[in-house]
Amino acid sequence: MVIHPSLPTLAFIFVYVALLLRLSWIDVRQRLLPDYLNYSLLWSGLLFHVFISPHSLASAVTGAVVGYLSLWSLFWCYFFVRKCAGIGYGDMKLLAALGAWHGWQTLPWLVLIAALCGLVMAGITKFWRASSDGLFTTPLPFGPCLAIAGGVTGWFNHFPLKVNDLNWLL
Repeated sequence: MVIHPSLPTLAFIFVYVALLLRLSWIDVRQRLLPDYLNYSLLWSGLLFHVFISPHSLASAVTGAVVGYLSLWSLFWCYFFVRKCAGIGYGDMKLLAALGAWHGWQTLPWLVLIAALCGLVMAGITKFWRASSDGLFTTPLPFGPCLAIAGGVTGWFNHFPLKVNDLNWLL
């Protein structure tokens, strides 16, 4: 049985995809995730849960808070060890927005998929460059990796497979 989403749900999904694509494009080109786009994604996720899925609003709010705080704590752990920033504040806000869209239960999957995507991107970058000098000191955009993770998680959560059902693997 195929369930077709309602028109308001499609509108929210369109906003979600458009914002993720725009954020990814800007991050690849400028190494920047603008606040106005991150906040738009965050608030659209919370509004999605208010109007479309109110029973999961608490999970969305918790996902936003835990998503931000998880990368925030990683930022400070890395900073105390290396004395430099290892992740940008835009990435923290983007994970908070994805947590608002998908809920706190999917945060481990979002981070795992984004980290694997980042490893693949670093491998491609190393292969692409003739010299690997500076590969570990050159910042790579993590926003597209988070966007891909959000898209994959969103697809699997709303279609054939519920990612939350696989939490026993983590």
